[in-house]
Amino acid sequence: MIIGVPKEIKIKEDRVAITPQNVNTLIKSGHKVIIEKSAGIGSGFSDDEYKQAGAIIKDNAEDVYKEAEIIVKVKEPLPSEYKYLRKNQILFTYLHLAIKEELTKELLAKKVISIAYESIQTEDNTLPLLTPMSEVAGKMSIQIAANLLENRNGGKGILLGGIAGVGAGKVLIVGAGHVGINAAKIAVGMGADVTITDIDINKLRHADNIFGSKIKTYISNEFNLKLLTKTADVVIGAVLIPGHKAPHIITEEMVKNMEKGSVIVDVSIDQGGIVETIDRVQTIDNPTFEKYGVIHYSVSNIPGSVARTATIALTNETIKYLSDIVNKGVIEAIKNDSSLAKGVNTFNGKLTNQGAANSLNMEYTELSSLIGFNV
Repeated sequence: MIIGVPKEIKIKEDRVAITPQNVNTLIKSGHKVIIEKSAGIGSGFSDDEYKQAGAIIKDNAEDVYKEAEIIVKVKEPLPSEYKYLRKNQILFTYLHLAIKEELTKELLAKKVISIAYESIQTEDNTLPLLTPMSEVAGKMSIQIAANLLENRNGGKGILLGGIAGVGAGKVLIVGAGHVGINAAKIAVGMGADVTITDIDINKLRHADNIFGSKIKTYISNEFNLKLLTKTADVVIGAVLIPGHKAPHIITEEMVKNMEKGSVIVDVSIDQGGIVETIDRVQTIDNPTFEKYGVIHYSVSNIPGSVARTATIALTNETIKYLSDIVNKGVIEAIKNDSSLAKGVNTFNGKLTNQGAANSLNMEYTELSSLIGFNV
């Protein structure tokens, strides 16, 4: 199969979808890999390294899309890339269609077979291609918040860990999944006063088992969040409902009652965000805005700031699924792996992700009805 890797064009997105090591694996299996010039530079991989691994370098994205049977990316195609997509081409990337109506319609109109990293789900409900980026984003969220708390950035002038005679900053983490746990690891390590909330008591028990007395845990409900946000110096949004638009858990009223100079980092912004006052997605170049005196950080590609770490972590996981798709063919790969089948978002002009269909109020079609096989 011909595998194409275009350069990411989202602002400050320096990750790349395939490493030279991945290229070597695919070439040895008899496939052809074409990569756009400079696609790996931001992650520290030169064109020469890709060439040595067996890849063919193309000068522009159009040539990559034109030749490739499967396009492998990190982030979703942007409008300038839509014209390159074609019927039955496979697209393997993060999509987050629940908040992307225009892209969804484009994929359906072009009859693209789209497989979303974030939708691939194992039988134990693990999201193997989302987990590594959740770990990165969770850890980075605290670094970001600590920086934004500085006076020069409009923050309260608080050192998260405090010092002798001065109390630590208060960090509220909403969600005890991979993002939340990894945010807590950094916040606890910095010496912050950390509280984690979740609707799932078992996740809170897991957090307690990890951190013990170093954190406090509360069931996530409106009553508790009203109290906790009022005194928090930092709020981290870390809630994910796979395939669905994120619910607004932190209300406008809660934000109004936070102290001026407090910081919100909504890692859930990829799926629409959990903070009612966040009405826009920002870029790494322009990551924040202020509302009611509170600094809001709403960047949808946080791991793109640590591109080499993020690229290697992501591709360690994606290569297994990519190899299955290209070695077996997409239909056989889907039939043989129910977790991969859950990642199929569009197929033959039909929307096959129920969460996205519900969020966008669009028609949903069971994938099994399209491929003649129960998945």
